[in-house]
Amino acid sequence: MSRDYEPVPGQWYENLEDEESFRVLTVDEDSELVEIEYLDGEIEELDLETWHEMDLEQTGEPEGWAESDEEADEEEGEDEEDEEDWDEDEDDEDDEDWDEEEDERDEY
Repeated sequence: MSRDYEPVPGQWYENLEDEESFRVLTVDEDSELVEIEYLDGEIEELDLETWHEMDLEQTGEPEGWAESDEEADEEEGEDEEDEEDWDEDEDDEDDEDWDEEEDERDEY
């Protein structure tokens, strides 16, 4: 039985014929291309005609799915930036304490 789903970025699908799960990364309606990512991280572009010929079923995110390395690196980079900001704030506080201690020594 053929199912005709429109590609939705972020949505997971199973190709029933090949028994492969993938998620849609992007849909470019101008060029009529759908970019998909398989569980093994392989990325493929399909034209919309090919997409509509596939026997697909919508599915949820597979258990144990790990994001692609690129996405994980981006998220780690964001965390590191937050940590750097926090460290800088902490250093500023330490500098202020040091200045106060130096002022107290000067008074003696």
